Amino acid sequence: MKKVGFIGWRGMVGSVLMDRMRAEHDFDLIEPAFFSTSQVGGKGPQIGRETAPVANARDLKALAANDILLSCQGSDYTTAIHPKLRAAGWHGYWIDAARTLRMNDDAVIVLDPVNLPVIKGALAKGVKNYIGGNCTVSCMLMGLHGLFQRDLVEWMTCSTYQAASGGGAQHMRELLTQFGLINAEVRDLLADPASAILEIDRKVHGKQTDGTLPMENFGGVPLAGNLIPWIDKDMGNGVSLEEWKGGAETNKILCRGASFGVPATPIDSLCVRIGAMRCHSQALTIKLRKNVPLDELAGIIASANEWVRVVPNERERSMRELTPAAVTGRMHIPVGRLRKLAMGGEYLSAFTVGDQLLWGAAEPLRRMLRILLEGGISQRSPGRMAGRKTVVGA
Repeated sequence: MKKVGFIGWRGMVGSVLMDRMRAEHDFDLIEPAFFSTSQVGGKGPQIGRETAPVANARDLKALAANDILLSCQGSDYTTAIHPKLRAAGWHGYWIDAARTLRMNDDAVIVLDPVNLPVIKGALAKGVKNYIGGNCTVSCMLMGLHGLFQRDLVEWMTCSTYQAASGGGAQHMRELLTQFGLINAEVRDLLADPASAILEIDRKVHGKQTDGTLPMENFGGVPLAGNLIPWIDKDMGNGVSLEEWKGGAETNKILCRGASFGVPATPIDSLCVRIGAMRCHSQALTIKLRKNVPLDELAGIIASANEWVRVVPNERERSMRELTPAAVTGRMHIPVGRLRKLAMGGEYLSAFTVGDQLLWGAAEPLRRMLRILLEGGISQRSPGRMAGRKTVVGA
C-alpha cells in the first residue's frame, strides 16, 4: 500500500479534495499521512480510521518517507519545499494544485479525461511532477474537449466570469461581508415599499465608494454589486497572468506549440471577477476550421466525456442550467448558448460553467492520485460520477 502525504488539506481546495476522496473511498487504497505548516501535532481529517498526528510540512525527512506527496498548500510552499526535496534525493511523485511547476518541462498539467494518453506517456518516461491546471482552463477543456479532440478549433476568444472562490476562502468571506454591509445601509428603505429606488441606489453606491467596506482581498475595490475586469498580475503588455494562462496552459495540455512540433491554437481571454461565490462561467467565440452543422457540433461536444452536458439554446433551460447556482457542488460541465454567429458558418458561440473547486481544482488531483495507485486507468474510471450531486464544502 502506497504511502501518500497530504499538505494543505485544511484549506478550501484541500477540504474539497478530502470530501471527494472520502466519497470515492480513495483512502482505502493508501497509507495516508497529513502535514501542516501551522497545526503540527493536531488531528488529521476524518477518513474512517485513526491516523498519526499531523506532521510538520517543512520536515523534509518526514515528507520524503512518502511515495507520493499531494499539495494544496500554494505556490509559496511549493517554491520553498519542492526543490529541497528533489535536491535531497526524493524521487517520489509530486501532485500539486499550485501553478509553480505547471509550465516546467519536467511537469505535466493533469486533466485525464482530456489528456490521459499524455499522462500515461509521461509516467512511462519517468516524469514525477503532475500539476493541476488553471481553474478556467480545466473547466473550459472539460466542456469543449470534443472540439479540440477533432482538431476543429482554429482560434478562440474567451470572456470569463470568475467567482470569488478563485481567490480563496478569504475572498469569499469578504464578498459576503460586503453584501451584508451594503444591505444594512439600505435595510430600512428596502422595508418601505414607498421608498424611492434612486435613493436606495444612491446609498448603495455611497457605501461602495466611501472606503468603509473591507477590500483587502480584492485589491482595494469592492466586488459586491460590482465586477473587477482584471485578475492576477500584469504581464507588462496589457495582458493579465490569468489571461496568459488561458492560451499557454491549454496548449500545453493539448501538446500544441513549438516545443511539441505542432502549431499552437491561438486563445485569447479577458478575465473578469464577478460576485458569485463559486463556479466560473465563460463566454466563448470559436473560429472553427470548417463549417460543421450545429447539431453535429452539439453531438461532438456531448459525447467527448461523461461529464459534459449540452444545454439546448433555449431561454428557460439556459436560465435554469447554465448558472453557478445550478452547478455548485456538481461534477457535470454544462455547455450551452451554442449558435452560429453572423460572421459566418465557421464561427460558433458557446457558454459554459464549471465548479471551480471540483474540476477546476481538486478533482484532477484526486484522479491523478488514482492513476498512480492503479497503474493507469481508462477514461471512464476511477471515481465515475456522471453528474450526480456531491456535497462539498470549504
